[in-house]
Amino acid sequence: MTSIIEFTPPLIDGVSASKVFLPHDASANTIFDYLCQHFPHIQQEEWQQRFVDGLIYAADGAILNIESSYTPNTHIFYYRFLAHEIHVPFQHEILFENEDLLVVDKPHFLTMTPTGQYVQETLLVRLKKQTGYADLTPIHRLDRETAGVVLFCKTPATRGIYQQLFAERKVEKTYHAIAAYRPELNFPQILQLHLEKGNPFYTMQINPEKAENTETLIELLEHNQQYAKYQLKPKTGKQHQLRVHLNYLGIPILNDPFYPVVAHKADDDFNHPLQLLAKDIHFIDPILKQEMAFKSNFELTL
Repeated sequence: MTSIIEFTPPLIDGVSASKVFLPHDASANTIFDYLCQHFPHIQQEEWQQRFVDGLIYAADGAILNIESSYTPNTHIFYYRFLAHEIHVPFQHEILFENEDLLVVDKPHFLTMTPTGQYVQETLLVRLKKQTGYADLTPIHRLDRETAGVVLFCKTPATRGIYQQLFAERKVEKTYHAIAAYRPELNFPQILQLHLEKGNPFYTMQINPEKAENTETLIELLEHNQQYAKYQLKPKTGKQHQLRVHLNYLGIPILNDPFYPVVAHKADDDFNHPLQLLAKDIHFIDPILKQEMAFKSNFELTL
């Protein structure tokens, strides 16, 4: 019995390969048949083009074609590219790098990782193309609309160690936001609310009947007659936490497309970015045993 040589697929134009296991109970004669069955949301023509472009690999690294037979209990690799992507006209900046970490200043409108209509125009793929680091992985995430400091891990061996820092809330993050100024609100204040999935599914909502699962310290930095700049220090990290918290106070973040109401913009509309910035982050590095602090070079102004 010949053993399959383990193959590490290369980066292609900054994109890493996805891995798909081929189960023994599938009713497919070819790998093409199985992929069409397994991913019904992807057009057959798209899979055909990927085979034509040489973007489907066997477990041993052989490039497969549309006639390649289905072989159960093994796996294949494939690459995903989009025929058309809207260019995001803003640049990231690498703030710091060592053996394990890459610290990056993310601009507004740039999605973190490939999803839906974005592959090349994502921060992760841009960084992989720039650095050649095939194993680069975000340790935490920022919304597409949010700018600021985000951490990536360069090595699979230490990824879990850094992710655990966030899970154990040992990372202190400070955000800045521009929202309406309301003189009747008192700051600083600590806001604690229960957040859960809302409707539509990509939003969050408050459930006053349940115990608090989010906490944010909110401070007023400066203001004029109409707007204020707030400093936000979340103790928890729920999706859209800061956006929902300020909306709850009646001061939704300026240019928020989801709160208080969902208002979809055209994908190529890069005007009026959400005025939310992950300004700085600091923690004790679990490997180096020293304090690490990083600050965004972006600024929000009144």
